[in-house]
Amino acid sequence: MSLLASSSAPTPLYAIYQARWGFSPITVTVVFGVYAVAVLVALLVFGKISDHVGRRPVLFVALIGQTAAMATFITAGGVDALLAARVVQGLSTGAAVGALGAGMLDLDARRGGFLNSFAPTIGTASGALVSGLIVQYLPAPTHLVYYVLLGVFVLQALAVTGLNETVGRKPGALASMAPEFKLPRSARASVAIAAPVMFAVWALTGLYGALGPALIRTLVHSNSVVWGGLPLFVLAGSAGLAVVLLRKAATRSVMLIGIGSLVVGVVITLVSIGSGTGGTPSVIGFFVGGAISGFGFGSGFQGGIRLVVPQVEPHERAGVLSLLYVVCYMGLGVPAVIGGVLVVHGGGLVRTSWEYGIAVIVLALAALAGLVLSGRRVEHVAVVRPETGPATVSVPEAAPLARTSSQG
Repeated sequence: MSLLASSSAPTPLYAIYQARWGFSPITVTVVFGVYAVAVLVALLVFGKISDHVGRRPVLFVALIGQTAAMATFITAGGVDALLAARVVQGLSTGAAVGALGAGMLDLDARRGGFLNSFAPTIGTASGALVSGLIVQYLPAPTHLVYYVLLGVFVLQALAVTGLNETVGRKPGALASMAPEFKLPRSARASVAIAAPVMFAVWALTGLYGALGPALIRTLVHSNSVVWGGLPLFVLAGSAGLAVVLLRKAATRSVMLIGIGSLVVGVVITLVSIGSGTGGTPSVIGFFVGGAISGFGFGSGFQGGIRLVVPQVEPHERAGVLSLLYVVCYMGLGVPAVIGGVLVVHGGGLVRTSWEYGIAVIVLALAALAGLVLSGRRVEHVAVVRPETGPATVSVPEAAPLARTSSQG
C-alpha cells in the first residue's frame, strides 16, 4: 500500500510543479512515464533476485531507496530533480514488488493472494486523494506529503529487519540479474491469454494518472488540486472493490467482467468528456465512467494474475510476477508518454483523451477475442503439483481468489 501510495502521491502536484517551473504537458507525461520505465528496468534486473538472496534483504534495500526518493522530492527545485526522484522511486518499487508479492504468497497463498490484489489498488487510491487533501488544506503543500511518506518508509524498513525469511538462499543471484524474458513452459499459455488484458487495464490507469488531473480541471473549471487527485482515487478505489466482490468468482468470469466493465466505462467517460466544455452532467458522467472502468481494472488485473500464478513453482514466483509487471508497466508508461506528445503536437487534451480511450477499447476487445478463442482452458489452468504445497494445487471453477499477486 505504501509503495503504491507514494507512486500516486505526486499526481495532484503536477499542476503546481508545472505552474512553478513552466514546463509543458509533454513533461508531465514524461515525469509520469519515467517512473514506469524505471520500474520496468528494476523488474528485469532485480525481479528474480529475491528467489536467491531472500525476500527480506530486497525489501529492506527497496525501502531505503524509497526514503531517498522522498528526500529528493522534498528538496526538488526543478524538473531534473523531479525526474531523478521518480527514477529512484520506480527502481525501488520495481525491486520490491516481485519480492513482496512472492513473500506474501509464501506466507499464505489464500490470504496473501487476496491482499496482494487488494492492497495496491487501495494504496494507489489513498495516495492520490490524501496527497490532494494535504496539498490543498495543510501547510508546506509540496513537502508535507513526502515527509509523511518518508517517515512511513523509515518505520517499515526498521520493521522489515524483524521479519522471518520465507525462502532459503541459493546460488545464482548475479546470474539472475541478467535480463531475460523466460517463462516456465507450464505458464506460457496462460500468460498469452492474460497479457493483453493486463496491458489494457494498466493503459487506462496511465490515462487517469497522466491526463486525468488536467481533464477534470477542464470539466469543473477549477484549479483545486483535490480535483486533480479524485479521478485516480475513483478508478483505484473501484478496482479495490472489484477485488473484494469477485474474489470467489471463477477466473473466466472475472476476466469477462473486467473486459466488459472496461469497455463500458471508457465509453461513458469519452461521452462525458464530449467537447471538453464541462458542466455538472459531464462531471458526473466522468466519475461514473471512471468507477465502472476501475471495476474493470481491478477484475481484469486480478483475473490475469489468477490465471498465471498457479502454474509456477514457489521458487519461480518472483520471476514470473516480475514479468507480468513488465507487461503492466509497459501499458502504464508508453501510452501515457505518447498521449503527452499528442496533447502538444496533436489535437489537444480532449481529442487526445478520445484517441487514448479508443485505443484502450481496441486493446480490451483484442483481449476479449483471445479469451473467447482460448475456450474453457481458462477454467482449468491450475495444475496439481502435490509436492509444492497449497500455492499450486488445482483450483476448482468456483474456487475463491487464492493465487493472485501484487501490483504498482
